[in-house]
Amino acid sequence: MITGKRIGVLAGGTSAEREVSLKSGGAIHKALLGLGYDAVFIDASENLCEDLKKEKVGIAFIALHGGHGENGAIQGLLEVMGILYTGSGVMASAIAMDKEASKKIFLHHGIPVAPFIIVRRSELPTPDSKLKTGFEMPWVVKPVAEGSSIGVSIVKKETELDNALKDAFKYGEKIIVEKYIKGKEIQIGILGQQALGGVEVRPSKEFYSYEAKYTAGLTQYILPPEIDGAAYEMLKDTALKAHNALGCKGATRVDFILSGSDEPYILEANTIPGMTETSLLPKIAGLAGMDFPRLIEEILRQALKA
Repeated sequence: MITGKRIGVLAGGTSAEREVSLKSGGAIHKALLGLGYDAVFIDASENLCEDLKKEKVGIAFIALHGGHGENGAIQGLLEVMGILYTGSGVMASAIAMDKEASKKIFLHHGIPVAPFIIVRRSELPTPDSKLKTGFEMPWVVKPVAEGSSIGVSIVKKETELDNALKDAFKYGEKIIVEKYIKGKEIQIGILGQQALGGVEVRPSKEFYSYEAKYTAGLTQYILPPEIDGAAYEMLKDTALKAHNALGCKGATRVDFILSGSDEPYILEANTIPGMTETSLLPKIAGLAGMDFPRLIEEILRQALKA
């Protein structure tokens, strides 16, 4: 055991990813108990501050996906309370969660992103006008600050755009519209300053949607990815570069589209990757010879280094 502190596994919360978070938190809590740690499961609510005090939590293992759990807010609360926590800090969490901010930082560091525009609700086209992007369809329309492919649509023709915009705007006041890049989706796992490896995801659906992510059998996971060795190494290097560009710590999962000509386009960096039975970081860690309990312990170790 690497700590005698009481560990509070923070899960649930109020974001659109609540159900996934509860599954992640449950798996983490079970692993910690199996390793002999003093761990308590906490469903993060408006009483979180009181719950942390009542349970005498010394270190928080954050399993909150989306919303306040991943955008730096919970991290700020824990810092004010003097409680150590897993994963990235306040600033890195906030930037990674905001796709507009993170894409601008990636561009600054020379990390390729697909052409995109940001659309605010107040800027929506009228019935007599069209959305101007500067790039051809198909487009990917998604919220700026959600994960798990929630509110994401692929738009191939003008008649599909209105519904896609309405769906994405359910989750915030601004959305991102980016050029759809056809290619392989490769996700790279980072732990500390090490790229653990990657997985190629092949969904049976049109894209790696919420349903495809969390329904067993709807997606093929290719470990390692079936791509050129040089392209694989380039993706791992680029993922670590993205992790550091945002100032991330601990475990992240960096998602890419690799085009047919082996050009990488970063989609996003996830500062609190899923930890369910179908989640990708545990699969990637397994490829690197690290089983689930050891992965959880290594994430904990990274927090204690901070």
